[in-house]
Amino acid sequence: MAHLARPVALTRTGLVAERATRAFWPLWSVLFVILTPLMFGFQDHMSLEVFWGLSLIAALAAGVALLRGLRMFRWPSKQEALARVDAALPGRPISAVRDAQAIGASDPASAAVWRAHQARMRVATQSARAVQPDLRVSDRDPYGLRFMALLMFVVALLFGSVLRVGSVAQIAQNGGGAALATGPVWEGWITPPAYTGKPVLYLNDIAPGAVQVPLGSDITLRLYGEVGSLSVVQTVSGAGDAAPATDPEQSFTVAQAGQVTIDGPNGAAWDVGILPDAAPSVTLTAPIESDAMGELNQAFTASDDYGVESGTATFALDLGAVDRSYGLTIDPDPMDPVVLDLPMPFGGDRSDFDEFLIDNLSQHELANLPVTLTLTVTDAAGQIATTPAEPMILPGRRFFQPVAKAIVEQRRDLLWSRANAPRIVQVLRAISYEPETLFTNQATYLRLRFIIKRLNQFAGTGMTGENEAEIAQALWDLAIQLEDGSLADARERLARAQERLEEAMRNGASEAEIAELMQELRDATQDYMQMLADQMEPGDGTDEPQSAENATEMSQDELQALMDRIEELMQEGRMAEAQALMEQLNCILENMRITQGEGSGDGPQTPGQQSMQDLADTLRDQQDLSDDAFRDMQNQGQQGQSQGQQPGQQSGQEQGEGQQGQQPGQGQQPGADGSGTQPGQESGQQPGQGDGNGQNDGQGNGSDEGEGRSLAQRQQDLRNELNRQRSALPGLPGDAGDLARRSLDQAEGAMDGAEQALRDGDMAQAIDRQADAMDALRDGMRAIGEAIAQNESEEQGQGNATGEQSGQAQPGRRDPLGRQLGNTGQYGTDENLLQGEDTYRRAEELLEELRRRSAEQERPQVERDYLDRLLDRF
Repeated sequence: MAHLARPVALTRTGLVAERATRAFWPLWSVLFVILTPLMFGFQDHMSLEVFWGLSLIAALAAGVALLRGLRMFRWPSKQEALARVDAALPGRPISAVRDAQAIGASDPASAAVWRAHQARMRVATQSARAVQPDLRVSDRDPYGLRFMALLMFVVALLFGSVLRVGSVAQIAQNGGGAALATGPVWEGWITPPAYTGKPVLYLNDIAPGAVQVPLGSDITLRLYGEVGSLSVVQTVSGAGDAAPATDPEQSFTVAQAGQVTIDGPNGAAWDVGILPDAAPSVTLTAPIESDAMGELNQAFTASDDYGVESGTATFALDLGAVDRSYGLTIDPDPMDPVVLDLPMPFGGDRSDFDEFLIDNLSQHELANLPVTLTLTVTDAAGQIATTPAEPMILPGRRFFQPVAKAIVEQRRDLLWSRANAPRIVQVLRAISYEPETLFTNQATYLRLRFIIKRLNQFAGTGMTGENEAEIAQALWDLAIQLEDGSLADARERLARAQERLEEAMRNGASEAEIAELMQELRDATQDYMQMLADQMEPGDGTDEPQSAENATEMSQDELQALMDRIEELMQEGRMAEAQALMEQLNCILENMRITQGEGSGDGPQTPGQQSMQDLADTLRDQQDLSDDAFRDMQNQGQQGQSQGQQPGQQSGQEQGEGQQGQQPGQGQQPGADGSGTQPGQESGQQPGQGDGNGQNDGQGNGSDEGEGRSLAQRQQDLRNELNRQRSALPGLPGDAGDLARRSLDQAEGAMDGAEQALRDGDMAQAIDRQADAMDALRDGMRAIGEAIAQNESEEQGQGNATGEQSGQAQPGRRDPLGRQLGNTGQYGTDENLLQGEDTYRRAEELLEELRRRSAEQERPQVERDYLDRLLDRF
């Protein structure tokens, strides 16, 4: 059976290994224990007697282990291997084939059965395989002594040296001599820089000759024995003030290739070479990208053989590529390049990595100007790699609102050169010439006029770096307010989103900007449709408009599909088709607005509703009057500061501004009540029509006393109107009605105090009393709303068949703060008044602004006193 030769041979080899392991495991354990101290060099520190005594014990232990192994080991025969293979097969077929028939051999039938049996057994031997040896000796070493010995040997390999075993021969030759008495005459170590990750080298283990080390490696030498018997000569440090050659301990850093020599007994010399350290590399892997908000994204890759240590990105002005027109025609002021730190991996390998530089430089003076980008990386050895200067336009935020875009352009011109200040004043005056057509509220217009005044002042006295930074920040904040706005409701947000998208169509926006603007349009459309749904009064199915049968229904999904198609056309560059679909979308939304507005609020108002409307008008007029009083207080402070001019007369520049002081929404401060009154209009006043305060603003030298009487007269008229409304107040039941009457009484008292303060010329006291009056008016309106809602619920509970509900809430109306009325009939809203902003952050910003202004000593004392009183409330 030739097929059994291979498995039997392999099994026989395994038997040899098995018997050798079981016989000689004590021998190799003893050898490991003997080699461990020798590799650590213990013999170099022993006396001759101890060394020879331990050597004798080690020799005896090794001899005993060897004799035991030789006696136990027995070479396996081929038959033993065959028997082990046979035992591993079911039914021992090999033995069955080799057996002979004991009885019945003369019987032909019995012999035939025997032959058939052997044939089956012969077939069974075809599956024979080599049997693995059993190398386990745990039954013979229950305490694991062999593992202890192996562990000691592994530790010696890691922290010792096999070459130290050779000192045993020297000890045997000279009988110990001086070497045993004093130990090694010198020791040395080479420590590579930590960034290389290379291990410390023991010089005693390095044969004299050539050795390669990284640049910057530290070499430490210790000399033993009598001072002066050994000396060190080295040329690798290149230092002229090296330590004396015979110092017992010396350290130096490898700064160049050279020699290190130890002169004296058992001395040695090495030719030290420098391992090459490749310079790092850095590459831009993709063009710079940005979104509509100006956040840039630059991909790059960097590598080094030992790892990149740090890197920077430098954006420098490319003056030759600048379009020298308009405010850029003159030479620019010195501009420092923008230097950003390149992001590095927080963990892991820095030898080769890909990263992205992400930042927003929209407010920097180089934003949207031609620049060159240079990436620089440095490795731990101080080697530097730099990319070629890459020309590009430094990304910045894109503005789509025309006035915001113009203001940002003037900010760029100011940062380009301070000499542009007179030109910028002219441009900004031209922008604000007809404010009612360009500004959506008075706050933005007043901010622009203030910026013009400050810029004109700085231009005349000489602009400093701080002045430039102040004006630049003010222009940026104004542009952001004009671009984003503080929109009052979903309809205005929708109009703003449509306007921004149409502007992007005309100017050619990137895909990222299109996606962002389309998402803004989707969100605004969703809010707008939700507003329409909330304002729809529930019907009974009998009062549908006559045109309903011809109306076209469009679901939210269909609107979404239409907007997706607009975005797709814009990304494909088919702006004409996208513009046509945009106009179609505008028509659809406008029709929805008109349909929703039909019939809402046209019905007769109940006495409670009329009272609410009258109080809302009074609150708005009181707010206007308070704003006028505050502006008059500011004008008094400014006149006090400008006493160096001719008495009672402003400069021609300020007088010109005063003549343009017929600002949109004269006397109305948007954001104070959020009523949403259009610029240039005031309650009972036509656009452009001034009042007493407006005349004072326009002339600039009106009498403060006369102005106070004018404001006092307006305050008296408001108090009389409130008294009439109190008399016409319908009967309101419950605690809410009592609270409403008390609040209106308090409001009338506060108005009376404000009127007296205005007549006395105490503007600060008047403003405080006016604020108390507005608070009391709001409390009274809130109480009236609660009383109306309570009355409505009682009438519904009584089953009022006529459906006449006193004080029924009208979802289409708004409260004096411009908010939608809740469905319960109470004045208030469930809307997020900050339109999604962080409420606490915004409140903190306002508080910080009040503190900043109150700390400015150049402000008039009356204004700072007013700011201090505001801060006391917080």
